[in-house]
Amino acid sequence: MSRRDKPTIRAKSPARSKTGREKPPMRDKSPAPSFCKSPVPSKGREKPQKRDKSPAHGHGRNPVRSNIGREKPPERKVPAPVRGKSPVRARNIGNPNETMKDTKGRQQITEQDEIKKTKAPKQPTRISEGKTAMVQLKETASLTMDRKGDRVHSNTEKVLAKTLALLKLKKTRISESASVVNEVVDLIKAHMNKNTKCFEHVSSLKTGSYYENVKISDPDEFDVMFPVPIRRVNVRPFGTDGAFYSVELKREKHSLEPFLQDDNTLSASEMLTAFRNEVKTSVKERKDVILEKKKKGCPAVTLLIGEVPISLDIVLGLEVRSSWPAFTSEGFKIENWLGTKVKKDLKSKPYYLVPKYEGNGTKENDGVLAKDAWRISFSHVEKFVLKNHGSLKTCCEAGGTRCCRKDCLKLLKHLLDLLKKDYSCLSKFCSYHVKTTLLHACCSRPHDNQWEAAQLGLCFQQLLGDFVRHLKDGKLPNFFIPEQNLLGSGIITKNCKFLAQLIEEEQNNGFPIFCKREETSFSSS
Repeated sequence: MSRRDKPTIRAKSPARSKTGREKPPMRDKSPAPSFCKSPVPSKGREKPQKRDKSPAHGHGRNPVRSNIGREKPPERKVPAPVRGKSPVRARNIGNPNETMKDTKGRQQITEQDEIKKTKAPKQPTRISEGKTAMVQLKETASLTMDRKGDRVHSNTEKVLAKTLALLKLKKTRISESASVVNEVVDLIKAHMNKNTKCFEHVSSLKTGSYYENVKISDPDEFDVMFPVPIRRVNVRPFGTDGAFYSVELKREKHSLEPFLQDDNTLSASEMLTAFRNEVKTSVKERKDVILEKKKKGCPAVTLLIGEVPISLDIVLGLEVRSSWPAFTSEGFKIENWLGTKVKKDLKSKPYYLVPKYEGNGTKENDGVLAKDAWRISFSHVEKFVLKNHGSLKTCCEAGGTRCCRKDCLKLLKHLLDLLKKDYSCLSKFCSYHVKTTLLHACCSRPHDNQWEAAQLGLCFQQLLGDFVRHLKDGKLPNFFIPEQNLLGSGIITKNCKFLAQLIEEEQNNGFPIFCKREETSFSSS
């Protein structure tokens, strides 16, 4: 048969012809519409997989139909293990039924092995990844610290609030104690006015923490001064710090003549002895009153009243009606806090001298023994300032803004008392150190909004910081006489730093000493 006689066979698709002479048509590179069907392949070629519109099976692949029409089971492909991860986790990805067991030890060993196997060119990538991870770790740690700090701050606020509630005086106890104390004070004063010549003009001046409204725990301690008014006197400094003075009376008749020495100076020790005897005589008929033994260098006669003893300190004093000593000119800086007018009014009031000395009393200065010197006192001014402590007159009054000055003072006094019970070496520290620290703090932070009651935790921490700085420096200036260092004589520098360390430990740990006190109080109640 000749070539012409052979029938012409047409290929179904030029792209699938066996001769290969014809060029296949150019394929359109534009994406096919979603509704277009896949082209049907020529005979003898594998059919492409048809997309099954039925819901996907468990393995996420549609079954492939063969030429006969039967479904072929899908081939299961195990994913390759992930590089750089724990091999235990990679196996679990391939076998979901296997329980995942990931431990820190195995993970660390795997990571070390992977680092050894890593090629040198990939090291920069790993380093950069490490830096990014480190930054994220620092940010996470910082966030965690912030949250932790907020939590600690919140817990501290709760501890301080609970402690203040425990320190609050009970009204029934206040009424009972005040009634008994007033009765004894009136009895002593009446005896002095009627039965003595030296002390017939004494008055009573109630001072101390109870009358300043900063007493804590229990109303079991009261201080009342019995001042003797004196006029036409010459007050000379005893020493160089401006806190102690000798008193010389003018040459004229005076009820205090029995206590004058040869140089016409008033003997503090002899006058205190006579005063003590008169107090003892005035209460001898009271079976519920006991006279405590005399304490060296103490200006008070201490009485214990009742079965549950109430301590009453009767303090002898001299009321000096003259201008304040020159040593006070650089102190008492309340202008920015309470105002210039208040300062002027307070400085126009008299000041007081009490028979208190330091050391053994045998030190002599200008012919006067230390035991015969007098220490200056501004307890009446301190009482006024603490009761009128706001830069605004409405501070802590009804309808006014409440501050936390007194609350901070109570907390610091309580903290010092608890530490003194645990460490006998701190016995020289007293509440007057705390009060002086608060007075200085009020002058440095004079505005009421710097002592908001809602910011008790922050304000207390600031006051603690002030006290700790004074302790570390070993210097706490007298609020009225800056040249006198209240941490100077009688207090060892080592003990100051030890107390500062104890306070900082309490600060950093959320005041565990207050928590112990709460547990004790609740268990006893």
